[in-house]
Amino acid sequence: MLDNPNPNARPKGEVLLINKPCGWSSFQAVKKVKYVTRAKKVGHAGTLDPLASGLLIVCTENQTKGIQVIQNAEKVYEGTIKLGLTTPSYDLETEPNALFETDHITQALIEKILPKFIGEIEQIPPAYSAIKVDGKRSYALARQGEEPVLKSRKVFIYDFEIISFEIPNIDFRVRCSKGTYIRTLAFDVGKALESGACLSRLVRTKIGHYSIENALTPHAFEEAFKRRNKQDLDNPTQII
Repeated sequence: MLDNPNPNARPKGEVLLINKPCGWSSFQAVKKVKYVTRAKKVGHAGTLDPLASGLLIVCTENQTKGIQVIQNAEKVYEGTIKLGLTTPSYDLETEPNALFETDHITQALIEKILPKFIGEIEQIPPAYSAIKVDGKRSYALARQGEEPVLKSRKVFIYDFEIISFEIPNIDFRVRCSKGTYIRTLAFDVGKALESGACLSRLVRTKIGHYSIENALTPHAFEEAFKRRNKQDLDNPTQII
């Protein structure tokens, strides 16, 4: 999303809504925005895993001062939990490390365990996370074969809705607080169902009042930015 067509306002910065594609890191998306805008200061308000897609809010110049406020806002995610297996990363980044039975899992059983995940809950972040352990990223240690010890943390789940269920997949929507690991939520749901589970798909659709409906992919953002610049050059009398 490009809100302000006036180039004189750009040094003050902008809040840009980027629809991060699956396979891109959040750093790659920020790097793309910095390359396109030539902004000196660029930052994002909340990391998305490379295998996740959806809303990434990127702030430039003076708007980077508001990143913390945006990060503290509640988030909405939609995704798919795959039953019957676990992985070290709690998603499909790594190969399965255990398989489980799923014949006993029904819609009624899923609805029965859902209340356990509403309200304030405790989570242990995945080993494959960016949290630092003794000065090193946890995912770096995990990829080296180590088992980093991570402390549990309290998060808040406002809503957890099952959109559809067909073995082995549970499609869901969750509204949650800052710091919630949806991969851990998927893993814990598997345990509660006396099976195993991992996250196979994740899309962030909202951060506070910002929505993915107003976001642009990195490529679309670049094209929109070029068009805006061209319009500014073609209509110099409109520049105040």
